[in-house]
Amino acid sequence: MDNHLSPVGPSVLAQFADIAKTLGNPQRLVLLEQLSQGEMAVERLAELAQLSVANASQHLQTLKRGGFVTARRQGKQMLYRLGAGPLTEVLAALRNYAEFQRRALQQTLALDFQPLKLEAITVAELRRRMAEQNITLVDVRSEAEFAQAHIPGSVNIPIAKLQSRMRKLPKTDIVAYCRDPYCISSTQAVELLVSHGYQAQRLVGGVPEWEQAGMDSEKGGA
Repeated sequence: MDNHLSPVGPSVLAQFADIAKTLGNPQRLVLLEQLSQGEMAVERLAELAQLSVANASQHLQTLKRGGFVTARRQGKQMLYRLGAGPLTEVLAALRNYAEFQRRALQQTLALDFQPLKLEAITVAELRRRMAEQNITLVDVRSEAEFAQAHIPGSVNIPIAKLQSRMRKLPKTDIVAYCRDPYCISSTQAVELLVSHGYQAQRLVGGVPEWEQAGMDSEKGGA
C-alpha cells in the first residue's frame, strides 16, 4: 500500500496560504482559543483577549470571512462561535507544533547555555498525582480567563501577582498551568517559584488539553 500523499495542485496550495495568512495573527489565535470554550459576546472576547472592542470586531470579521467563526445577533449583542469543521483539532495541532518548535529551540540554546532546568508534567501524570497525593494547582492566567473555565481544584494567582502571593503556597508539590502548551506564563511562574526555594512543575497544556483528555472543567471565580 502506497502511503505517499498525492501531489497538491497550485489552487489548493493557494487556499492553504490564505488559511495560514488568516491564522497568522496572535490576536486572532487568542480569539479562536477563547471561542473553543463556547459562544461569547464580542465585548467579552475583547476583554479576555485584552483588545479594544473595535479591534476585536475587526479581527472577528476577518475570521468570519475565512469561515473560522460564525456570528448571530441577540438583542444588542453580537455573539460569536467557532465555525464548522475540525477547528479545535487545528488549534491543538498548532499548539503541538509550537511546543515542538519551542523544544527544538531549547535544545539548540542548550548547546551554548545552561538555563535553569524546569520539570514539566503531562495531563495524564497530573491526573494520577491528584488522585494519589495533595497537589497545589496554580492557574496563572487572568481572573477573567479563570472564571471562564479552569481545572477543578486549582487556585488562581495571575502571573503578575505571584511574587506577592507566593508565601501563601506550600513549599512542595506545586503545579502551574497557563493557557496552552506554549504559553510562557507557566514557565515564568515555575522559574520564579524554584528560584525562591519552592518545588514546582509546569503542566504541559491547560484547560483545552484537560478537556481533550475527557475531564470536566469548572467555571466561576476563585
